[in-house]
Amino acid sequence: MKLMEQIWNLARSNKKKIVLAEGEEERTLKACEKIISNKIADIVLVGDENIIREKASKLGVNLNGAEIENPQTSAKLSTYANEFYELRKKKGITPEKADKIVRDPIYFATMMVKLGDVDGLVSGAVHTTGDLLRPGLQIVKTAPGVSVVSSTFLMEVPNCDYGDKGVLLFADCAVNPLPDENQLASIAISTAETAKKLCGIDPKVAMLSFSTKGSAKHDLVDKVVNATKIAQKARPDLKIDGELQLDASIVESVASLKAPGSDVAGKANVLVFPDLQAGNIGYKLVQRFAKAQAIGPISQGFAKPINDLSRGCSFDDIVNVVAVTAVQAQG
Repeated sequence: MKLMEQIWNLARSNKKKIVLAEGEEERTLKACEKIISNKIADIVLVGDENIIREKASKLGVNLNGAEIENPQTSAKLSTYANEFYELRKKKGITPEKADKIVRDPIYFATMMVKLGDVDGLVSGAVHTTGDLLRPGLQIVKTAPGVSVVSSTFLMEVPNCDYGDKGVLLFADCAVNPLPDENQLASIAISTAETAKKLCGIDPKVAMLSFSTKGSAKHDLVDKVVNATKIAQKARPDLKIDGELQLDASIVESVASLKAPGSDVAGKANVLVFPDLQAGNIGYKLVQRFAKAQAIGPISQGFAKPINDLSRGCSFDDIVNVVAVTAVQAQG
């Protein structure tokens, strides 16, 4: 069974309600129809109902079963504004500013998640990652014990024996430009949990570097070594090892030479990159050269599921990220 088919089935097994903050966007409307018809999730579209209905009609899209919330006229507006004011009044937010801010579709959708009116949020087809993460951090915040929000890509590589039958997770490829050792450790732990929840695999986490077990000396290597120790101490139940070069992480013959005795080397299915440049370049190389399916970026570390989209996404990408968000919301 392909990975996304597995995730769709998981989403259907305990259907959740997901809000799409860009409800007036055409790809979002097409995705909404497919999500509902395939019973992946219940959907709330945020936007002006007249605009949404008119665009759906022109596109030939059936929105039966979808809810629509207009932030400007919603009966929930005053409740959301009051709650946002209470959350942010120490930061200088006045009731008047709160009322104005929560009329923004992404802030409105994030308040829906915060107050439990929906189970998760997806946005980013026309907004930047920062547009989504900012209200997420202000309102939903990080999960207990998690110090940093990060991202991962689920990579499914055809005809590949590496990872878990060609399935690997790459992190962080979209959020943290230069994580310190504590943040890198947190990213490793979060990605291991994502591997278990979404893919049903036993995570074997490789902390990547240009050095394997002391083969090179540099401050950049020290950061990965220290991050590995922090993650191992925090979660001794997880298989985490480093520092490891990429080949030592996934190729057993190389691992036997460079890192003998490791329970991760040669068998890794979670690859934690030392910084965002390496991660972003790495996943795109595999996506293009190996013709891999790259699902994500999937956000990790929020107290409730909030996921970003690439602005170049297709409507099928939106469907898949909604399915992932729904599974995350299952707890």
